[in-house]
Amino acid sequence: MAIAIVDDTPLNLTLIQALVRKLTPPDTEIVSFTSPLEGLQWCGDHEPDLIIVDYMMPDLNGIEFIETVRKLYPADTVPILMVTAAHEKEVRYESLSAGANDFLTKPIDRHEFDPRVRTMLALRASHQRLRNWNDDLREAVIRKTADIVAREQETIARLARAAEFRDPETGAHIVRMAHYSQLIARHLGLDAEQCDRILSAAPMHDIGKVGTPDHILLKPGRLTEDELVIMRQPPRIGHDILKGSSSPMIQMAAQIALTHHEKFDGSGYPDGTAGEAIPLVGRIVAVADVFDALTSPRPYKEAWDLDRAIDFIRDGRGAHFDPACVDAFLALMPEVLLIRERFKDE
Repeated sequence: MAIAIVDDTPLNLTLIQALVRKLTPPDTEIVSFTSPLEGLQWCGDHEPDLIIVDYMMPDLNGIEFIETVRKLYPADTVPILMVTAAHEKEVRYESLSAGANDFLTKPIDRHEFDPRVRTMLALRASHQRLRNWNDDLREAVIRKTADIVAREQETIARLARAAEFRDPETGAHIVRMAHYSQLIARHLGLDAEQCDRILSAAPMHDIGKVGTPDHILLKPGRLTEDELVIMRQPPRIGHDILKGSSSPMIQMAAQIALTHHEKFDGSGYPDGTAGEAIPLVGRIVAVADVFDALTSPRPYKEAWDLDRAIDFIRDGRGAHFDPACVDAFLALMPEVLLIRERFKDE
């Protein structure tokens, strides 16, 4: 515990310090200042548990001192006890308005001083307990929130793996395209929370493929028109699986599942949505997903080389893809290649 006493009269300081010492534990730090400016500086560097300040002082009177301290510490945190002459009623009223919690009149009466100081210290102790309780509560909320996010991420990862069992695409594909998506989002100025969310949600982009028959999903050759109609159903199936969640992450995953096959010129599916009417996360994932699909082997094709895939993305700017997303992706190619190398197919 630390108590600051500010009074320009040394005798008063000695008296108040002796009275305080009798009321506090031996390890209490009691600091005294005859200069209000020095006392103010100390209070700025150390949060006191109680301030006892005189009114009539040079350079800075007690009310000015209190007004300055209250800019540092609100009235419900650090208690301040003002000492005034008995006839200075207006000063006492002003001191309370300035932020003093209580006042004493001179000459100081020990029988009045003791209970007032005890009350001030009890007020401070109550505030400290409340602050510690709030800190503990805040930490608990942070931990619980982290647990919820971890469970959401685990759910998404397991659902994405379920789709992998039906799809020839590898687990490395969904990891790479999710990281590409996060890179693009960061370059476009999305905040850190949104960038982290898209990293977690993007792997769910093709969850709707669980509803596609194997003879179509795994067909090595060209699909018929009827089969193409069925192959264009996964975005809506995935959206139906994920929609209605209270989780922002799952909500984003549902949006990505529905819109990542839309094209900027409106020729995509399932709804033929065009331009900025396509949610930004869908436009971002479209670039990341197509690039990684092109550069990965599939039962029906070999992997494209990098230059060919980059040219495809560049040529699709403004038609298949959002120009801003393409520009961001191409500007980040060194980071893209690092991700590609880090998450190679086994």
